[in-house]
Amino acid sequence: MEEKRVEMFNLSSAQGPRFAEIATEMTQRAKDMGPSPLNPCN
Repeated sequence: MEEKRVEMFNLSSAQGPRFAEIATEMTQRAKDMGPSPLNPCN
């Protein structure tokens, strides 16, 4: 699996806006990368 597909973040429950930013960034990154090479349904 490519390194860009997996990332860990340590956030507190008070960091809701930062969580939303990260989720948006990761979603866009996944879309830009295309289907996972590990998904047998591709």
